[in-house]
Amino acid sequence: MRIVSVELYEVEIPPIPVIARVWPKIYDITLCRVLTDEGLEGIGECQGKAATLAQQVEALVGGDPLTLDPFAHGMPFECALLDIAGQAHGIPIHRFFGQQVRDRVPVSYWSCPLEPAETAAEAEIGASRGFTNHKIKARPWNVVETVRCVREAVGPDYSVGLDPNTQFEQPAVAARLAAELEPLGTVANLEDPVLKSNYDWYRLLREKTFIPIALHLGHPGDVLKALKAECIDCVNLGGAPLQLRRAAAVAAAADVPCWVQMGGLCTSVLAAYSVHAQATIPNATLPCDELPFTRVADPGVGLHIAEGHFTVPTAPGLGVTLDMDVVRKYRVG
Repeated sequence: MRIVSVELYEVEIPPIPVIARVWPKIYDITLCRVLTDEGLEGIGECQGKAATLAQQVEALVGGDPLTLDPFAHGMPFECALLDIAGQAHGIPIHRFFGQQVRDRVPVSYWSCPLEPAETAAEAEIGASRGFTNHKIKARPWNVVETVRCVREAVGPDYSVGLDPNTQFEQPAVAARLAAELEPLGTVANLEDPVLKSNYDWYRLLREKTFIPIALHLGHPGDVLKALKAECIDCVNLGGAPLQLRRAAAVAAAADVPCWVQMGGLCTSVLAAYSVHAQATIPNATLPCDELPFTRVADPGVGLHIAEGHFTVPTAPGLGVTLDMDVVRKYRVG
């Protein structure tokens, strides 16, 4: 088998209107399609512009996709090569990563920074679609009122994960807000609440609140550092699957649960790749941040979501195909 061509599609798919009002454009997305002389094709996705991948395309054309090392080529080609290998061998991609431990992966609904009433309205939409957790980009000036409005709108069983993007800045501010949030009873975690330059602040905050404290990390060594500092109760992990698995294993050794954000506001192509990886990570038990539903259209077809969970694809390969009509409509490069 030989790779006969590699096609790149840079797309700009707008966010849904409620997000677009605040963030009119989210990062660039490039999709790829790797075609072989035997009719198999694999797809992948990454953040960034297509032009930056030209040299890697040249290195792939003419190669045998079953002998190339997928993990030596990076995203989006890593996923595409595994997609082809999975189809060739009749197995889903998650089989390349280890034993499957779940057939459904929990996922959060999601909101960018909004006014409290707007976030509550979004929570109603999330709850109506079967989600039970809502990731909120929290800001210190309205986070308490936002959580209160969400609870009033959808009830106490709909939990929220708060991501201040370090904008609480100082432990005193974070501790005060945590004390006001605790009685509401719906906050599942505080992710990156204060500046990340001082892990002692995170350890101090853990002593001041019973709300679980999380950091957004990637490298396994950073997870180990946070565990040694005793500053996290859970962890949000980014990066490609091999790094995810190593970082999650470090967290698992300390009985720390994690959630995954490989793509974030991605399409179903990268979300599906993430779901395959998460299906093999025992301590990836918290709702992930793969959010293809945050855009007005999705070029990936085949990844199913219901009741706040992705279904792990069982078809050979990625289990997702490209809707080329959507790709052509939003293609910019």
